[in-house]
Amino acid sequence: MQNLIPQIPSLQNPALSAALQRRIDGKTKPLGALGHLERLMLRIGLILGSETPALREPQLMVFAGDHGLARRGVSAYPSDVTWQMVENFLAGGAAVSVLARQHGLKLTVVDAGVAHDFAPRAGLLIAKIAAGTADSAEQPAMTTDQCATAIAAGKTLLARQPGNALLLGEMGIGNTSSAALLLARLQNLAVERCTGRGTGLDDAGLQRKLDTLGAVLQRHAQATEPLQALAAFGGFEIAMMVGAVLQAALERRVIVVDGFIASAAVLVAAALQPAVLERCVFAHRSEESGHRLMLEALGAEPLLDLGLRLGEGSGAALAWPLLSSACLILSEMASFESAGVSQQA
Repeated sequence: MQNLIPQIPSLQNPALSAALQRRIDGKTKPLGALGHLERLMLRIGLILGSETPALREPQLMVFAGDHGLARRGVSAYPSDVTWQMVENFLAGGAAVSVLARQHGLKLTVVDAGVAHDFAPRAGLLIAKIAAGTADSAEQPAMTTDQCATAIAAGKTLLARQPGNALLLGEMGIGNTSSAALLLARLQNLAVERCTGRGTGLDDAGLQRKLDTLGAVLQRHAQATEPLQALAAFGGFEIAMMVGAVLQAALERRVIVVDGFIASAAVLVAAALQPAVLERCVFAHRSEESGHRLMLEALGAEPLLDLGLRLGEGSGAALAWPLLSSACLILSEMASFESAGVSQQA
């Protein structure tokens, strides 16, 4: 599978960084007064290679897939909710649908491996690897070939989309378990620290989830490399997001990362190609307990902290106006010189 992974070069560019910082510092404001927004301006400028970056045709892609492990009661909801929510996305009734309309984001739902047959229609890309992954408590969630096919599909699907920004979203009952397992294995953490209540498990359900995930980690003790762990624990939607992230990074698109599951895909992609992280903007810190640890592992500074645990790309969509504002300020805010305003002595 390693030949699937493109080489992602670093974006380090001292001359552009200095030019961007001069531009930011020269705006009609005290130095650093726009706080995190100034760091966001610098990051977007470096990704897009411009002192006046402009975001165009942003793509919000929600990757959906089912998980065999869900049959063991690791979620408060049945697996049928995956396909039902996909229908809700397509009908425009989900939170992410509302936010996409509000902010002018093109919403595309990708059937990466849902255990349901969808009628083709606008806004849906059918790239089903299988009708859900295998039960990782019994065998790897994906075969090596399935994992490679999913990564390749994510790369191809993203390459066909216009624009210079990707907002990541996902849907899949049981996928917080996959994310927790990937975090535990790739960061060598106790699974108890990585695992939360997901869709709202009660105490008994959480203990059942912890017991199940501990057993899964033991069963796949040899799956220590990123792609091995992805095949053992991941979902088709996570593997496709890995491919999409790698392709977006190669094309120097801004990658807006949603919550715990989307961050798990970035964790895998960054383990394969660390410079991926230079292209990422982390939308928010979710309420899912493992997400804080994952953000720390990625060295990420999220834009928002709203106690969200919805998924779908909803946090990425909520953060999008901040990216738009950062670009507009860089392009349109007056400098001290152009406005004739005196600078600090």
